[in-house]
Amino acid sequence: MADSSSFDIVSEVNLQEVDNAINQARKEIAQRYDFKGSRSSIELNQKEKMITLVSDDDYKLKSVVDILQNKLIKRSVPIKALDYGVVDPAASGTVRQIIRLRVGIDKENAKMLVKMVKDTRLKVQAQIMDD
Repeated sequence: MADSSSFDIVSEVNLQEVDNAINQARKEIAQRYDFKGSRSSIELNQKEKMITLVSDDDYKLKSVVDILQNKLIKRSVPIKALDYGVVDPAASGTVRQIIRLRVGIDKENAKMLVKMVKDTRLKVQAQIMDD
């Protein structure tokens, strides 16, 4: 048996699957009757890891979010990895919402995990590695 064993806690999102889900959502929005003539759109910025949703009003934006969530679930992308921003008014009477993709574990949650492990008083060591 090895002297020491280790495991890593990692939080990743497959950006290719997110891109595929967004493309499917765009096709559905283009074909749905209730979106005919609307300015609803979904844009993915892979570099910034964020999704921008634009629609005519709050109701249609909520429908766009629902379509996107369904497509992400079908592509096995966890929707808990989405961090929803506030709905902001945009140009020419539209509304915009920015969704950030959570990649990795932030410092606060990492410290909380280390504290929880140390509070169990088991013979284990926990450390935060900045990668």
